[in-house]
Amino acid sequence: MTWCFTRAAERCFVVQSSLSHRIAGLERELGVKLFARSSRRVELTPAGTAFVAGARECLAAADRAAADATGMVRGRLSAGVIVTTAAVDLPELLQLYRARHPDVRVALRSGRSDELAAAVRRGELDIAFLGVPESEPPVGVETVVLGHDEHVLVVSAGHRLAGASQVTLKEITEETFVDFVSGTPARAHSDQAFVAAGLIRDVAYEAGVVELITRLVARGLGIALLPSAFIRPRAADDPDLALIPVVDGPRRTEYLVWNRFNPGPATRAMLDVLGV
Repeated sequence: MTWCFTRAAERCFVVQSSLSHRIAGLERELGVKLFARSSRRVELTPAGTAFVAGARECLAAADRAAADATGMVRGRLSAGVIVTTAAVDLPELLQLYRARHPDVRVALRSGRSDELAAAVRRGELDIAFLGVPESEPPVGVETVVLGHDEHVLVVSAGHRLAGASQVTLKEITEETFVDFVSGTPARAHSDQAFVAAGLIRDVAYEAGVVELITRLVARGLGIALLPSAFIRPRAADDPDLALIPVVDGPRRTEYLVWNRFNPGPATRAMLDVLGV
């Protein structure tokens, strides 16, 4: 519990004891408990969840009022991003955004596309950069397509297919695969492609990060299907990896999504930077 409050205090630029005191005072004023606490765990109570929703609306309204009054965008922009984002150069985008709006504090959170989209719908994130199968566009949020991409086959430099000009799913279905964790949107790209082709494959290694996937592939432990726009720049200088086009491979679409209900000035400013 102490760790959670310490991290929150750091984000608010106050000491942990001061934040705890303010929360306790707010709970006394409201006459309800906002947090359920134990020595190892802390989470919002039902009253706390209801309070957070209203508090976020108040903060957003204050940001809008300040922007209207001064013409300057202030406040906070919370952004979600998948680790394989490739349609935009995120560091470059954030650098440009900060140059235009230095008074906005940007907070980044990485995660799965479905989790990030849900967080945007709940108002926990202002925007998110997602990558999903072409057949599964995000729902319940505003969207703009940032790009389309095809997956490529990633093999070790010594693999029998390393010199191939292209392959089909049928030609690689008997191989051992390395992939993302089952049930995640990142994994769904490949799973759906093989199901659609009527093929079954063996995924022996599951990983949550691309770096581990490519290291396993480089060691010859399996092969992988990864978004070409993301993996090509990273594999260009890696002599242990080879990339091969897949004729009938998975395709994905990258989106920028945001909450359709009354986006704040910081969100609108980001949309403007992106030309949306």
